[in-house]
Amino acid sequence: MAMATTRAEDLIVCYSPKMVTAKGIWKGDNPLDYSIPLVILQMTIVVATTRIMVFVLKPLRQPRVVSEILGGVILGPSVLGRVQGFASTIFPSRSVMVLETMANVGLVYFLFLVGVEIDLTVLRKTGKRALAVAIGGMILPFVVGICFTIVLHERKPKSLNTATYILLLGVTLSVTAFPVLARILFELKLINSEIGKLAMSSALLNVMCAWILLAFAIATADNDAKSFASLWVLLASVGFVVVCIVFVRPAITWMVGTTSDGEPLSEFTICVILTGAMISGFITDAIGTHSVFGAFVFGLVIPNGALGVVLLEKLDDFVSGLLLPLFFAISGLKSNFASIDGRTWGVLAFITFLSCAGKIAGTMLVTMFLRMPYNDGFILGVLMNAKGLVELIVLNIGKDRKVLDDESFSVMVIVAVVMTAIISPIVATMYKPTRSSVSYERRTLQRALHDGELRLLVCIHTHRNVPAIINLLEASNPTTKSPLCIYVLHLVELTGHASGMLIVHNARKSKHVPTAKNRTQAQSDNIINAFESFEQHSSFVSIHPLTAISPYNSIHEDIYSVAEDKRVALVIIPFHKQQTVDGGMEGTNPAFGSVNQNLLAKAPCSVGILVDRGVSGSARVAANEVSRQVCVLFFGGPDDREALAYGWRMCENPGIALTVLRFVPGANATLSTMLPTDDPDNPNVLTVEATSSRENGLDDEYINDFRSKNDDDESIVYTENVVNSSEETVAAIRKLDNYHDLLIVGRGHGVMSPLTTGLTDWSECPELGAIGDILAESDFSSTASVLVIQQYIGSSQHELTGSPHSTSQSDDELIHRRTWSPKKTGYI
Repeated sequence: MAMATTRAEDLIVCYSPKMVTAKGIWKGDNPLDYSIPLVILQMTIVVATTRIMVFVLKPLRQPRVVSEILGGVILGPSVLGRVQGFASTIFPSRSVMVLETMANVGLVYFLFLVGVEIDLTVLRKTGKRALAVAIGGMILPFVVGICFTIVLHERKPKSLNTATYILLLGVTLSVTAFPVLARILFELKLINSEIGKLAMSSALLNVMCAWILLAFAIATADNDAKSFASLWVLLASVGFVVVCIVFVRPAITWMVGTTSDGEPLSEFTICVILTGAMISGFITDAIGTHSVFGAFVFGLVIPNGALGVVLLEKLDDFVSGLLLPLFFAISGLKSNFASIDGRTWGVLAFITFLSCAGKIAGTMLVTMFLRMPYNDGFILGVLMNAKGLVELIVLNIGKDRKVLDDESFSVMVIVAVVMTAIISPIVATMYKPTRSSVSYERRTLQRALHDGELRLLVCIHTHRNVPAIINLLEASNPTTKSPLCIYVLHLVELTGHASGMLIVHNARKSKHVPTAKNRTQAQSDNIINAFESFEQHSSFVSIHPLTAISPYNSIHEDIYSVAEDKRVALVIIPFHKQQTVDGGMEGTNPAFGSVNQNLLAKAPCSVGILVDRGVSGSARVAANEVSRQVCVLFFGGPDDREALAYGWRMCENPGIALTVLRFVPGANATLSTMLPTDDPDNPNVLTVEATSSRENGLDDEYINDFRSKNDDDESIVYTENVVNSSEETVAAIRKLDNYHDLLIVGRGHGVMSPLTTGLTDWSECPELGAIGDILAESDFSSTASVLVIQQYIGSSQHELTGSPHSTSQSDDELIHRRTWSPKKTGYI
C-alpha cells in the first residue's frame, strides 16, 4: 500500500505472465487479480464515467473533450483515488502498463483518423488571412509559455531539460485543437459562417505548426549531452515524411484505383491501410519521435474520397467511443492536484488568464490589421483558445520523458480544461451572428416577377422524397424569361460521433460515383444524381446541391440560413408521413414533423409542405408534355393568395390544367359568432371584423386580377362554392373526386374564418393548417397529393401583395400596405 502512494517512476512493479484469465470465483480466484477481467472492468468504468460527464455538462454546451478529461481526473488520485482501496483495487500499478498500452493503440488510430479527415488541399486555399491569424495567435501565447517556464522551472530539479520544457509548455499554450474547435463551431451554428471558416483554416495551420514544434521538442527531450542524437531524430523524421509523400501516397492511390467503379474496397486493401498506420507508428517511435506522429502523417497521405469514408466508418465509433477515453483516464491517473502547493494555485490562475488573454490579444492585433470588426476579432481569439487531445499528448510525452513533473503536468491539465470550457459560454453570449443586412424582396411567390428567375429551396430527407419533388418542379413552368434556380438541400442528422462534424460540406457536385461510401454518403449521391439527371433532361433549370448535417432539433436553422443566403422565394419540404400500400398515411420519423413546425415558425420566405400521395408514380417526360390536373382551394388570406400564385405559375405550362375552387361564405356565415361575447362594441370583435374586411378586399383584388388575365385560357376553370359553416366546408372537400393529381391550399395561419371555425381543434398535424390536415388524412377519399403553402409575413407587409405579373406599385398602394401591421390585424 505504501508503494502505491509514491511516485510512479520510483516504483518497481512485478508482473505474472500466467495471471491473465481467472479460473472462476467458484475456485476461489479474485477476477481483479488477473489482467483481462481487470482491464474489462477498467474500460467499463472509464467509458461510463466519461458518458456521465458528457450528459452532465451537455446543458453547459461543453465539448466532449472537457467531459472526458474531467472523467479521467475524477478516476485519478485527485478525487476517487483518495478513497481508500479504490486506486489499489480498480487501478493497481500492475495494471497501468496494460491499460496505457491499449490507450496508446487507440491514440495512434485516432490521430490516424484525424490525419485522414484533414484535406491537405485546404492548406493551399487558406489564404493570407488564415495564416496571419494562426501565427498571430501562437506568438503571444508562446511568450506567455516562456514566462510560465521561468516561474515554475526555477524550483524544478536540474535534470529537467530547460529547452524542451519551454517548447512543451509553449506548444501546449499556443496550439489550437482542430477537432475540438470544429465541434464547438458546429454546436454554435458557426461552422459555415465567415468567422467559423476563418477559425477552422487558422486552426488547421496552427495544428501543423504545433506538430513541427512537437517534433523538435521530442528530439531535444533526451537529457544527455549527445546533441547529434537530436539532429538524427529530426533528419529521420523529415525523411519519414518525404517517403510517405513520395512513395506511400502513390502506392495507396494505385491500390484504390485498381477497384472497379461501383465495387467496394476489398478487405485486403483496408487491412493493408490499417496495418500501415501501426507500422508508421512503430517507425517514428523507433527513430525517436513518437508513434502518434507516424500515424498522423500516414493519415495525411491517405487520398481524399471513398477510402477515407470507409476508414472513418469502420474505426471512428470504436476508437473514439471506447479506446480514446482510456487515454484521458491515463492522463487523469497522472494528474494529482494535491501536488500543487498554495503558491502554484495563484500562479495557475494568473497563467490561465495570461494564456487566454495572449491568444485573444494576438488574434485581435491581426484582425485589426485585416480591418475586421473588433467583436469578431475578440470572438475569433476566444475560439482559438480551444484545447484538446494534442495538448494532452504533448503533456504526456513531457511527463514520460521526465521533462514535466507531477505539479507542472497537473497545472497544465487544468489550464487546458479551463481554456476550453469557457469558449462556448462566452461565444454563445457575446456573438450574435447577424444575418445579411441586405433584404431581398422576392421572399414570396406572389411577389416574384413573372419575367425573372425563380429561386426555390427543396429539402430532402431520404431518396423516397425525390420523385414527388422532381414532378412538382417539372410542373413549375421553367421558361426562358423565368428560369428555375433550385437549391437541393439534403437534410442529414448529426449522430454525435467525432467524424460527423468534419464531413459537413456546403455544396458539392457529384462528378463521379465513389467506389465505396457509407450509407449517408451513398444516399446523398443518389439524391444529387437524380436531380442532376433532371437538370440535364430539362430546359431553363439549374440545380445546386447542398448538404446540411445537424441535429434534428436545430437543423431548421440551417434551412433558414441557406434560404436567406440564396434569397429563395419558396422552401419546399416533405411531409413527415408517407402513403402506404393500402392508401393510408404512416409516420416515418417524428423528428421530421418537428423540423417542419420549427421551419414554419421563423422561415425567411414562403414555405410549402408536400404530402406525397403518388404524384411521383407517373413517368417523367419533357416539361412541355407533362399532363397534370391541379386544383387550388381558395378560402382567403395571404396563404391562399400564395397558393393561387403558385397555381397561376403552373397553369402557364401547356401540360397543366388548373381548377380554382373558391369557398365563399354564405349569408348565414358570420365572423362575429366566432368570439364568445355579447358586447357588440368589444374591441376584439371590431379588430377581427376590420381584418376580415381588409383581407376580403385583398382576396377579391387578387382573384379579379387572376381571372381578368386568364379569361381566354380554356385550361383554367374557376368555380365558387358557397358554404355557411365548417361542417359544410368539410362536406364539400370530401366530395372532391380523384380527377386531380395535386391539391394546393394555403395553411391559413392566423386567419379567422367562419368556414374553418373549430377545425383546428381536431387537427392531428397543425403544421398543415385546418384544411391541409383534412386533405392529408388517411381516410380522405382523394388520392391527390397535397401542397400546403404558408406565405412569408415579415415586417414589410407590402411584400404580400401584387400579382406575379406586376413589376411596380403606386406610392399610395405602398403607403397603405406598409401601415398594415400584423399585430393590429390579428396575425401571429
